[in-house]
Amino acid sequence: MNNIKGALFDLDGVIVDTAKYHYLAWKRLAGELGFEFTEEHNERLKGVSRMRSLEILLEVGGISCTPEEKLAMAEKKNNWYVEYIKKMDESEILKGAREYLLKLKGEGVKIALGSASKNAPMILENLGITNLFDAVIDGNKVSKAKPDPEVFLLGAKELGLKAADCIVYEDAEAGIEAARRAGMGTVGIGSRDILKEADMVVSGLYELL
Repeated sequence: MNNIKGALFDLDGVIVDTAKYHYLAWKRLAGELGFEFTEEHNERLKGVSRMRSLEILLEVGGISCTPEEKLAMAEKKNNWYVEYIKKMDESEILKGAREYLLKLKGEGVKIALGSASKNAPMILENLGITNLFDAVIDGNKVSKAKPDPEVFLLGAKELGLKAADCIVYEDAEAGIEAARRAGMGTVGIGSRDILKEADMVVSGLYELL
């Protein structure tokens, strides 16, 4: 873990918390469809793709739709989400994240983002940290969702590194599994109970400073 050449970071829950904005957008969609979508229901959406999230939401509401209707709903939800995150700024970076990225940079470690979010570049821009990343792998570059290792393998490739020389920072079980399948070291951000497969678990990047 000490001789790493590359560090790959998930975005949500590791560097910034956009989960609340996803929840607000899903809740708004559920309200429009006539049912309540609670924070408990929302737990089922963690680390899940947008379309699968929509399917879970519709299951909760007991609603069936055509594929065309689902696409329209997913787009509507995403437009609302983008509305919310456009207003984000540097104050929303999670504690210690910027400092830890700068620490790694100072040690000569190459840094990549490995996120399923298609909005990741805009979020990094709003947070003022785009320049800290040597590569950004987002939902526009990958076709397979975690726990498939595609996002992290592509990240290592863009950094010009072997998977074994990289470590992944993740807050979701699916992300930890994806990193393990890629053959990379793992640092879980969050609860040890949930991220028990990670090599190491911390509450936030601030613990690693």
